[in-house]
Amino acid sequence: MKDSIKPTEKELEILQILWKDGQATVRAINEQIASKKEVGYTTTLKLMQIMHEKGIVGREKKGKTHIYKAIISESNTQKQLLDKLMDVAFQGSAMKLVMQALGNKKSSQKELDEIKAYITNLEQDNG
Repeated sequence: MKDSIKPTEKELEILQILWKDGQATVRAINEQIASKKEVGYTTTLKLMQIMHEKGIVGREKKGKTHIYKAIISESNTQKQLLDKLMDVAFQGSAMKLVMQALGNKKSSQKELDEIKAYITNLEQDNG
């Protein structure tokens, strides 16, 4: 199953762009990455070719250009990465993971309200 593929950090950077934009050329992806850090076009191209071989992204040829899109879903990828992180770094404890996440960065009041509403819904579903 393609959604069981665990992308590397650099692959995730590309996937974030594809999940946001839907599809993009290597040049467009490279420009977005290069706006934050130095990266060569050929490096991005090679990485995307590897991602295509691994079944992480699909591509369609339009003229001389390839248009790439993510094959693996954002939500399943996030779930798998979070499950692995929780198991490895937090001994399977969701509480430890959440406490660390909330303690590492100041959350906005809006985020805290959304978290409280989510917990309330979970309590109602379990009750």
